[in-house]
Amino acid sequence: MPSHPSIFNDVLGPVMRGPSSSHCAASLRIGRMALDLMGGELCKVLVEYDPNGSLVTTHKSQGSDMGLFGGFLGWEAHDERLPSYREGVEEAGIEIEIRYVSYDARHPNTYKMTIENSRETRTMTAISIGGGMMEVQEIDGAEVSMGGDFHETLAYVNGDAQAVEAWVVERVDADEVQLCVGDRSFVQIRSQSAISSELLAELNANEAVDCVREIAAVLPVRSRKDLVVPFSTCEEMLAYNEGRNLSLWELAVHYESARGGISHEEVIVKMTDILRIMESSIQSGLEGTEYEDRILGCQSVTFQERMESGSMVAGDALNRTILFTTAIMEVKSSMGVIVAAPTAGSCGALPGACLGVASALGRSEEDSVRAMLAAGMIGVFVAGHATFAAEVGGCMAECGAGSGMAASAIVTLMNGSLEQTLGGASMALQNALGLTCDPVANRVEAPCLGRNVMAASNALACANMALADFAHLIPLDQVIDAMDKIAGEMPHELRCTGLGGLSVTKASKAIEARLQDD
Repeated sequence: MPSHPSIFNDVLGPVMRGPSSSHCAASLRIGRMALDLMGGELCKVLVEYDPNGSLVTTHKSQGSDMGLFGGFLGWEAHDERLPSYREGVEEAGIEIEIRYVSYDARHPNTYKMTIENSRETRTMTAISIGGGMMEVQEIDGAEVSMGGDFHETLAYVNGDAQAVEAWVVERVDADEVQLCVGDRSFVQIRSQSAISSELLAELNANEAVDCVREIAAVLPVRSRKDLVVPFSTCEEMLAYNEGRNLSLWELAVHYESARGGISHEEVIVKMTDILRIMESSIQSGLEGTEYEDRILGCQSVTFQERMESGSMVAGDALNRTILFTTAIMEVKSSMGVIVAAPTAGSCGALPGACLGVASALGRSEEDSVRAMLAAGMIGVFVAGHATFAAEVGGCMAECGAGSGMAASAIVTLMNGSLEQTLGGASMALQNALGLTCDPVANRVEAPCLGRNVMAASNALACANMALADFAHLIPLDQVIDAMDKIAGEMPHELRCTGLGGLSVTKASKAIEARLQDD
């Protein structure tokens, strides 16, 4: 889990295409870093998945292959070419082999790779940790920790490694320098941006340096040396707020400004951009989507028609929430552009609830931006102390977290108090504890759509309960701690492996067989 999550790195984002942020966006970022490690040239890749993890059963159907291969090609997570990733690697002449090998992977989403080009062969091991976030854990047998939030320069040494390390420390303005010892040792230089071309030339000219590789940051918000945030738990936030009397959205601005080293105004601008992408996704969905390779077709258009004709139970805010949630999920399933919020599998609940209620109430864009910031702050607490990865915590980690975030957004739209905002989030997350992840036919479509709608509806109910001062009893920090403990106790089969629950019903298996025949 990230030590200091960012709203725009870890919670609301990435902007992407594909069914799953854990599978598509994270693997794409891993592929991009692998491409950089090889100096921008890839000829051959061996990818090994541990059968005890989730990727053996999901790498094809949930987009890991699409993301990883797209990363090998240097594409972005929202690139319109992603559905044609197989043609892309063939045109680029990259030979890719996937094997299932037991190697006692410590994380269910582990990518173990051997990568080659015309000059060299290297190894890399990385994991996807949820919501598009990832970590490179090994390069050429050396233990590392790279989350894509720094520019990484690796100076491979063939002589006095400590002398090279000392030279770097003296000459380079870096956030961190360390010697990494493995099959091939290198000095790792971590910085917010690329080091100068002059220093790179000197480093390459050093007789003790074999070669230099630069791995560019893949996250929108960079980290830095001695990074300090004003608080990292809800309890600490309340203490920080004593005498300030800030609302949750304002506290989110304070946090993200400190985390990203940007102004309060820049935080607002970034969130406004995210909100507009969400609104665009909803509009695209309501216009109707088409995509052959999916198990659920376009349903939001019919929902809207029947809602407007009065043939369904009335309830404008709730029905708009269901409509918007469904529209976003259909855009995701048709390879359209969405915001992982906090993940792609749960991308509908938060914007569907927030923007559905905002639309029903006639709220302004500024109101919605503030609501989304409040939601982002709740997500920071989850990211820092639990997980967004269904492979680790089931759908509780995705739709459950999204529901808690959405409840806080709705209370913010209603100008509720800070206590009510936190109470709504606590109740909504309490209601989702233990929720399984058991995708039908190994696709991130069903029961994902229904669970996103449930998460959004739960958020609306809990927001109203909080606004009526219902007692939430358990402080949010403790609910998140309970969520993390439950994740560790959930059976492997119920955590997005396709090995339990609805995934193994006769109907699910029949749909899976039909898709394979097609």
